[in-house]
Amino acid sequence: MSLPPFVSNQVQLARRFFLHLNASPEGPLALVCGGCERVQPDYRVQRTDFPFHCVELIAEGEGEVVLNHKTHPLYPGVVFAYGPGVSHTIRTSQKKPLLKYYVDFTGSDSSSLLQTSCLSAGTVLHVTPVEEIVTLFECLQRDATSDHPVAEELCITLLRLILLKISERAIPAPLAEPKSLASYRRARQLLEKNAHLWRTADEVAAHCEMSPEYLSRLFTKHAHTTPYKLLTRLKMSRAAELLLDSQLKVQEVSEELGFADPFHFSRVFKRIY
Repeated sequence: MSLPPFVSNQVQLARRFFLHLNASPEGPLALVCGGCERVQPDYRVQRTDFPFHCVELIAEGEGEVVLNHKTHPLYPGVVFAYGPGVSHTIRTSQKKPLLKYYVDFTGSDSSSLLQTSCLSAGTVLHVTPVEEIVTLFECLQRDATSDHPVAEELCITLLRLILLKISERAIPAPLAEPKSLASYRRARQLLEKNAHLWRTADEVAAHCEMSPEYLSRLFTKHAHTTPYKLLTRLKMSRAAELLLDSQLKVQEVSEELGFADPFHFSRVFKRIY
């Protein structure tokens, strides 16, 4: 199918779903579409309006979003919302392109539902750990592409859960950038950039110029995970993209991501997905 006109094609890789593109804003709550996009370095979206409510989560990279003429930085953990009547511009850093998740929805109670997450159209929040919200978006992606009879009900439930989890994990803006969070962000950015090159948490710590113990404390505090677990998830996320969108074989993907044994790679991939 051809992409709807509001969906950007300035992406390197994308996993998307489309459910109810003609849903009415006066009707019951409905998921319109959603997905995950790794954008191109020249990615720029500029709209004066949007027909649906949208929530976007930044998982990797940097950029900025302008909502109703107010500019906000984008980095992992930032969540923002827009919808009817909200002008918005989204730009990525050329050196650190964004990886982001999004979901579009509509219906007569969509505005009140959005507010359950402390979000309203034009709002920006920071959530930590971002991995918890990413996991829910991945579940939404999986169930939205299922043909099971209860799949649609599951998707609506996951949308509500995503918004509730955002509410639970949101950090007030004045507290969003303590020194330890800035150190965590720097370490995470290095990890995201070099995950395909590094194999152990000690390698990560050495390149971040931190002790393994301090790096572990940072990730436990701000991501509720360990550097090694995040390293593994990033590798498997990249593996999923390569397996879906390239002609590489499993063994070739395994070698590209630093696994000497394709059977070990397969076991790790199945554990993550």
